[in-house]
Amino acid sequence: MPGSARRSRRTGRTRPGGGPVPEEPSVPAPAGEPDAVEADAPEPRDAVREDAESAEVASTKDTSSKDTSSKDAMSKAKAGSGTPRGAVALGTAPAGSVRRPPAASSGARPRRPAPAPAPDWQQWQPQRPEPPAWVTAVKPVTPARIQVAALWSVLATALLSTLLLGDGLGLNLLIVTVPAALGAYFTAQAAGRLPRPWTLVWALGGVALLVVPALRDGGLPTFLSVAAALALGALALQGCRTWPGVIFGPLGLFGALGSGVVWGWRGLRERVGGSRSRVMPVVRTVVVAVVLLVVFGALFASADEAFAGLLGDLTPDVTVVDGPWHVLLFALGLAGALAAAHTAAAPLRWDRITVRPGRARARLEWALPLIVLNLLFAVFIAVQLAVLAGGYDDVLRKTGLTYSAYARQGFWQLLGATLLVLVVIGLARRWAPRDGAGDRTLVRCVLGALCVLTLVVVASALRRMDLYVDAYGLTRLRLSVAAVELWLGLVIVLMLAAGAVGGRWLPRAVAASGAAAVLLFGLFAPDALVAERNVQRYESSGKIDIRYLQELSADAVPALDRLPDELRSCALGGIERNLAEDGAEPWYATSWSESRARDLLAERRIEPERYSCATRFPSDPYGDYDEYGEYGEYEDGRDAP
Repeated sequence: MPGSARRSRRTGRTRPGGGPVPEEPSVPAPAGEPDAVEADAPEPRDAVREDAESAEVASTKDTSSKDTSSKDAMSKAKAGSGTPRGAVALGTAPAGSVRRPPAASSGARPRRPAPAPAPDWQQWQPQRPEPPAWVTAVKPVTPARIQVAALWSVLATALLSTLLLGDGLGLNLLIVTVPAALGAYFTAQAAGRLPRPWTLVWALGGVALLVVPALRDGGLPTFLSVAAALALGALALQGCRTWPGVIFGPLGLFGALGSGVVWGWRGLRERVGGSRSRVMPVVRTVVVAVVLLVVFGALFASADEAFAGLLGDLTPDVTVVDGPWHVLLFALGLAGALAAAHTAAAPLRWDRITVRPGRARARLEWALPLIVLNLLFAVFIAVQLAVLAGGYDDVLRKTGLTYSAYARQGFWQLLGATLLVLVVIGLARRWAPRDGAGDRTLVRCVLGALCVLTLVVVASALRRMDLYVDAYGLTRLRLSVAAVELWLGLVIVLMLAAGAVGGRWLPRAVAASGAAAVLLFGLFAPDALVAERNVQRYESSGKIDIRYLQELSADAVPALDRLPDELRSCALGGIERNLAEDGAEPWYATSWSESRARDLLAERRIEPERYSCATRFPSDPYGDYDEYGEYGEYEDGRDAP
């Protein structure tokens, strides 16, 4: 019967006659009639579709009921196919099969094909390489929101910078540093960073270095002290204690300029919150205070000349012409204070950079070159001792060199040898054998002997410079390189101590010794030492270089004031002209040496035109000015008298 045949196809039952009902793919019914199947016409068969259905039946989990699994697999195949509902899949149909009417005639809406996926353009873009491991290691943590007290400190630093730093360097550097240091302290305290002993050492050392511009007028000590103060400030903010931290720590402060400004702006927006009720009272307070100061200050200045003079000395001179310069100083002060505060809140962790030691060498491979170098140093020192015993005259006769050439060339070579020894010691420590106690003893003995011999070379170089100065006088260059040689000798002594007791403290000790050397160099005033030594040389030998002494700073005025009237007028005349060209500077931009020099020159009667210094000393007949820009020998190679 047609009805029983339809039921057997749907339920999988057997025919009354015996065999199983053949499995034929059912055709999806139109919408609204899910169970309606045409019984009068057999459905077309498709061999390709049967193969796909049988493959899906074999991959199902439930294999107990073949008929049920076949039905489920056929339903999944129909649902996943792109054939519209109510349509028959195309394929090879047996002859005489009848096609079903189109889906439109049964009221079914054809399903739209799925849109093609959008192309992934990023697959053709170049991939950004991963940052190096050390960059990830030193990356700081995300700082917390900037505090209100830190914002006020930053604003005060910017205002003081634009008002005070435009006239020169002096006490104003210390004044500007105070609010900047307070802002860094507030942010460090909010971040939970407590001051450590070395942090206090760096901070106090930086403040002490900024005293040098307030005391001395020389350009070189001022530059070195400011640079060293910035380096110590960076170490105080970041708390570095290893060689990478001590070397690269000062760079972290400059790297925080951009991120500090962004961090400060975000904190300001969060604090204000777009509310005018928080900002306007502060603005009104500042405006009212400024108006009151200007009005009553002008009235009191017009009423008393003494008060007007005092007010003029205390207040900075700000003009419209210097407006761009003051704006730049305001921006620099603001960015610098924000960078310091950001570094204190989230410092770069330079100490996480690990420098792996090199591959340990064998004892013979490592020790033999250093032993040969030690023998060379020993032979050189023995020759130097023989020269000192016999005098320099024999050496000059044998070599044919002049006294100045021998002393000058020997010093520079010995200075270069000292620097190279430091490099050799660093490389030797990297590849030193380290298998046991015997290797450690060998390393200490060989490198210790090299350090001791290098100290003797340093002493020989300084002795040559001392003899050179006795004969031809002291200059800035000679004093500076002698100071560098002394500091290198101190570094070698520190390395000897580190080899004996351990060297974890060595990086910070070297940095502290360098800062102390710069501080002493500035406090002792190189120009004052140069003038003092040349005045002593004139009193003993009657030789002096007036042209060189005229180029010194105001630090040299007290020493040059001891010269006779003619020489004093010519020497101090050049310094007086330099001070006149600089003009009268305000109290906060005038050093103590400059102020003292102005008072001394005002008391003395300096008349360089009376003695005709330009013609009296055209080529320095008293002194020994040479072709190198320093006095030492004449251009034809003859020693000066």
